[in-house]
Amino acid sequence: MPATPTHSTLPGHRRLASLAAGCALLAAALAGAGPAGAATSANTPVPRTDPVTAAQALAAPGVPGANDWSCKPSPAHPRPVVLVHGTFANGSVNWDTVAPALAGDGTCVFVLTYGAMPGAPVLRAIAPVADSAQQLSVFVDGVLAATGAGQVDIVGHSQGGGLMPRYYLKFDGGAAKVHTLVGLAPSNHGTTLDGLVTLAKSFPGALDLVGAACPACTDQVVGSDLLSRLNAGGDTLPGVTYWAIATRYDEVVTPYRTQFLSGPDVHDVTVQDLCPTNIPGHVLMAVDPVVLHEVRHALDPAHVGEADCWANLTG
Repeated sequence: MPATPTHSTLPGHRRLASLAAGCALLAAALAGAGPAGAATSANTPVPRTDPVTAAQALAAPGVPGANDWSCKPSPAHPRPVVLVHGTFANGSVNWDTVAPALAGDGTCVFVLTYGAMPGAPVLRAIAPVADSAQQLSVFVDGVLAATGAGQVDIVGHSQGGGLMPRYYLKFDGGAAKVHTLVGLAPSNHGTTLDGLVTLAKSFPGALDLVGAACPACTDQVVGSDLLSRLNAGGDTLPGVTYWAIATRYDEVVTPYRTQFLSGPDVHDVTVQDLCPTNIPGHVLMAVDPVVLHEVRHALDPAHVGEADCWANLTG
């Protein structure tokens, strides 16, 4: 059996590439990352008469490999994957690593930007979680209509992998339309205000919104009314497979074990159990190669093995 690679044996350029990708994600967010989601706010309902057109209005621009509305799922990848970004970010910057990788596997990949609020021209995923879940519902309906698929898989980061899509599953009829929900550093049971402040420091202007003009922040604080309603009666719903992939080094959703779920068809994974030398923080979970490999495993466990340290070498 080959020895497990360590930091000293892993090619430095791969680890630097991961860090650079995370920095690029933040840098793009700081620059505004274009007009992603600018046309839709929490106070502007998306027309639902034409599901594909309504979904296209929410699509994040400029994501490599994503939002090909002519894409048809193959037998090897029968369900489209919808990528859902985290608080303060947008789809264009959150998924510029994962989207092209999954598309390269032959998956139909779709990315939205959601959760705008008046007076915040750049920051997204700050609207009330219930409003954002409605936008996710619109987007999923459009993806299903365009592709002809019966269900989608959702891969989300932070809010987008935790309470927001779970709200959609529980209260907006999403459970019948989603086969698998994969959460990366998901805020399933909330976080402290300190955690949200830590995240906000990465995004100019976000700190001023915490506790003031960021309803999604209030919704994610431990003990919020929304979290109480969401988790009442259990974490999961029948028919959906859940994955929660966490890092012990998460500085935003803490303690990290609060990200995990309880119930049937649940897979709780700690990155360091897969590769002890891999130590991504909250933001880097969206670009880390070991995490990406585990996402592939979660979406297709019959054909893709569980991630290990060699995922740093193979992607």
